[in-house]
Amino acid sequence: MSSEPSPRGAAPAYDEAEKGTLDYPVEKKSLAFPSDEKKDLFTNEKKEVAAFNVPQVKKDPYMAQKGKKQPASKTILFKLWYNTYRKLFTITFSINVIMFGFAVSGHWPYATKYAGAFAVANFNVSILMRNEVFGRCLYLIVNTLFAKWTPLWWRLGCTSVLQHLGGIHSGGAVSGIMWLTYKVVNTYRNHINENNAILVVGLLTNVAVIVTAVAAFPWVRNTHHNVFERHHRFVGWTALFLTWGFTIMGDIYDTENRQWIPDGRHLVRQQDFWYVMGMTTWIVLPWICTREVPVDIELPSPKVAIVRFRRGMQQGLLGRISRSAVKEYHAFGIISEGTHAKYHYMICGVQGDFTRSLVNDPPRTLWTRELKFAGVSNTSTLYKRGIRICTGTGIGAALSTCIQSPYWYLIWIGSDQEKTFGPTISGLIHRHIEPERLLLWDSKVRGGRPDTMRILREVYHSWQAEVVFITSNYVGNSEMMEGCKEAGIPCFGTLWDFVSIRALLWLQARKMN
Repeated sequence: MSSEPSPRGAAPAYDEAEKGTLDYPVEKKSLAFPSDEKKDLFTNEKKEVAAFNVPQVKKDPYMAQKGKKQPASKTILFKLWYNTYRKLFTITFSINVIMFGFAVSGHWPYATKYAGAFAVANFNVSILMRNEVFGRCLYLIVNTLFAKWTPLWWRLGCTSVLQHLGGIHSGGAVSGIMWLTYKVVNTYRNHINENNAILVVGLLTNVAVIVTAVAAFPWVRNTHHNVFERHHRFVGWTALFLTWGFTIMGDIYDTENRQWIPDGRHLVRQQDFWYVMGMTTWIVLPWICTREVPVDIELPSPKVAIVRFRRGMQQGLLGRISRSAVKEYHAFGIISEGTHAKYHYMICGVQGDFTRSLVNDPPRTLWTRELKFAGVSNTSTLYKRGIRICTGTGIGAALSTCIQSPYWYLIWIGSDQEKTFGPTISGLIHRHIEPERLLLWDSKVRGGRPDTMRILREVYHSWQAEVVFITSNYVGNSEMMEGCKEAGIPCFGTLWDFVSIRALLWLQARKMN
């Protein structure tokens, strides 16, 4: 990175051409004849006529076909919508609803008495599912024990569960709110015997936890990322402090004698105390690994920043970076030649204010968590052979897998990739990935986007792949996921919180037709 970056205008947003999703119109020419010659062209159909040849442009068989595409079946759309994430959410929430029903109906007095413990136990599990250390341990155990020798259905199931642990996270959080509300309601019902401080802190805790959960709703997170992060993180931390207060005060206050009993030995024997201790540990642990590190930034084009960090990484990891120590963290895929390498890289395509600032005002240092978190590609070691397909900046999450394993085939769809992404990325590809397991589709050179499903079907069978990993924008991801499901090809794609919108719009269109 240069010491004095040259001034430049605001970086343009990443357009459809760079994403590899732009359709280029193909000019169609037709023969035109003068009006007085048309009637004499075929004067007698039974006589031989002089043959003439019309020049034909050779059509690329892998180009996407124009026209209306056949929509996926309702069954496929439902399977994609009701994925493992929603299944895990359903299981987690349903178990809690059943227990909650027994408690509210009076058939389980224990749950009513210890509703606070049920609340923080659910929060504990919820936070644990998003903990980087716990996640890396799970991936390590699965990749070590089940790689290649176990049945394919089992390995696919392991990948699916690991990718969708967020279903347990959200299911536990919603269930915890349900139990906490029940605890607060019971506390207010017994307000005569409760201390006013407990009533106030309990209510504040409930409100703070609800705000934290609402901030994580998909429509908030996708349209107002900074609002989501600010409230989910800082209000969440506030909720943690309030939970400590509500738990400790409830444990040391004697409702029968209406007096405080500050007995430490009694406090540490309460289960809710240790559940809150677990919550705190899972929240604090990743932040201990946060460091400000030097970076070098390469700007191959106004739309992309290649951020270089020191030390190598294993494949399938993602990292969070920020200009600040505690706010506005953004996750990107990590590219590395292996743990022995001197550097690893992140590709940051210009999308919002943060990535635009990396191009317009390249920093010398960035904040990051030294402990990276695992993505779905980290399970690539489970499979004997696989395909990694990506579009545009999705190469950042895909490339390491194909660099570090000779059994993975790379398909990269984009626009003028070498010019857009620069010599560093191109060099990594051509040095480490042989031509027989590489397909680069330049939509500007080829005249448009490809028929991805035709390519995937052919490569899947010729490469003898077991699975396909997809990293693309929402439209591309949906098309490939639907196509793979229809073709019976095991696949895993980018997770989109609003994936149900496509199914709803399609069903609505079908009804209108």
